[in-house]
Amino acid sequence: MTQEIHNHVVASPFARAFFLTGATASGKTALGIAAAQEIGAEIVSLDSMAIYRGMDVGTAKPTMEERQGVPHHLFDVVDPEEEYSLVDYLKEAERVVADIESRGKKALFVGGTPLYLKGILFGVFESPGADPELRARLKEREEVTPGTLWRELSVVDPAAAQRLHPNDVKRLVRALEVYKLTGNPISSQQTQFDAPPLVDPCRVFILTRPREELYARINQRVKLMMEEGFLEEVRLLEERGVELGPTSSKAVGYRETSRVLHGELSLDEAIERISQSTRNFAKRQETWFRSLCRDGARRLEASDRSFDELRAEFIDGIRRFDEKDA
Repeated sequence: MTQEIHNHVVASPFARAFFLTGATASGKTALGIAAAQEIGAEIVSLDSMAIYRGMDVGTAKPTMEERQGVPHHLFDVVDPEEEYSLVDYLKEAERVVADIESRGKKALFVGGTPLYLKGILFGVFESPGADPELRARLKEREEVTPGTLWRELSVVDPAAAQRLHPNDVKRLVRALEVYKLTGNPISSQQTQFDAPPLVDPCRVFILTRPREELYARINQRVKLMMEEGFLEEVRLLEERGVELGPTSSKAVGYRETSRVLHGELSLDEAIERISQSTRNFAKRQETWFRSLCRDGARRLEASDRSFDELRAEFIDGIRRFDEKDA
């Protein structure tokens, strides 16, 4: 499948998909499901935390009741202990989209993980696999002499070193690992975001709300999550002996909720901390979405509009592409 984008002809398995994204708590789930029901689409998760089984309330997954009537994909893929990379996600998403389109349906990605959307729009460079022995040696050197890895990276890949903090050992190890395994600096390989996108950004719709309104929705959502069983969810994970992995442990709120269970935080303190962390996350999301709008992504302004008006605008935008795709 080929498509001309900004005078750049590319082939992408996602070229006919549509994307609904936006900051956390902006209302993507309800709008995505309503649109999918009307246009006969199937929803594909664009959320890096929705892939984890047993992490439902805290990641604000759509409930089974909400999913009725619309097939949902890439939810509950792996256990929280497991690592799940961007490459893993892209491979599985490609398979899912091919299956959806083979049945004459549209694929509608819904979620707010910028890394996943970047990977779909711009691709990801083919990097070498991990070398556990090399990683162990690099980490040992850093433990013996802190700052060693950053200084070495500054010599072999100054561009990468400039982007990384000297204490970011995980990324420093990876950058040096790539250099030692390939002979090429990682910064010279991570250039996909400088190239024209593989999927037309105009197929991306960004749900937006004024910051004050969005923050109020975030605060309300965190309180509602506690009412809907977030504490019990974390308790069950701990009773099962589940230890969150490198990625799942980044999910906002699980650490604070665990501290409530162990008497280290009050519920009110946890709610405030989770709300603040979520607001900070939303701010980072919005920063990247603004840059995406400059590439052609479309804003759906949700404030002071009825849900039906918002849904109609979204569906109209999709149907205009149907005419071009036909």
